[in-house]
Amino acid sequence: MSFLHAIILGIVEGITEFLPISSTGHMIIASSMMGIEDNSFTKAFEVIIQFGAIMSVLVLYWKRFLPQWGFYKKLFVAFLPTAIIGFIIKDVVEHLLGSVHVVAWSLIVGGVILIWSDKIFAHLTMMGRKTDDLTYKDSVKLGLFQSIAMIPGVSRSAATIMGGLTLGMNKKEAAEFSFFLAVPTMAAATLYKLLKIYKTIEPAQINVLLVGCVVAFLVAMLAIKFFIGIVSRYGFRGFGYYRIVLGVILLVLLYSGHNLQVM
Repeated sequence: MSFLHAIILGIVEGITEFLPISSTGHMIIASSMMGIEDNSFTKAFEVIIQFGAIMSVLVLYWKRFLPQWGFYKKLFVAFLPTAIIGFIIKDVVEHLLGSVHVVAWSLIVGGVILIWSDKIFAHLTMMGRKTDDLTYKDSVKLGLFQSIAMIPGVSRSAATIMGGLTLGMNKKEAAEFSFFLAVPTMAAATLYKLLKIYKTIEPAQINVLLVGCVVAFLVAMLAIKFFIGIVSRYGFRGFGYYRIVLGVILLVLLYSGHNLQVM
């Protein structure tokens, strides 16, 4: 993987991490199109730079991360389902990473759900429950929704937002809670990946990883503000249509003989 690859993937990650269109899915597609070799470092890179993007949450929402033990407890409880399920099925998840077929179908199904949710939860604009109103039972439910995003193409933010809407949260609060929950989730995923590759990673790969993380962080700073503004005004329908169109294009390419699998 070159520095140019890292910059491009960092831009893709920064734009898509907080949008309900699947950052992992888009990085798999981008890696495939650029012919990046599918190896342990590539898979680790696609996870670790997500934490670079997530760091923008700490900068933009730093006041929410001041010592508020009730807030931290709810985040921890919401994080547990993904951590436990992810550990149990980690080999399955590793196998799915790199599959453009899985990404394509996940994009289409997720797009249909987003469009449907805009109709079902249209009343949840500024009204609805807020993060402080959540119980520990609610936090577990949100964590279970987030765990669905271990399937490439599902979108962690979309899954968590859908969970929040089913609990009666308004769209803005559900979106922001998905940002908050991403911090411990991606921190744990990043630590796990680093432990897996630290013995084999080369100095040049460390530099590539750092470049990807920095680019993802800077781009994500802009993407968060954009997403909150779009969701508050227009909802998720546009993202749903985008997912469906992209998924259909991928399927057409795949079934017409184009090799889009990561090399």
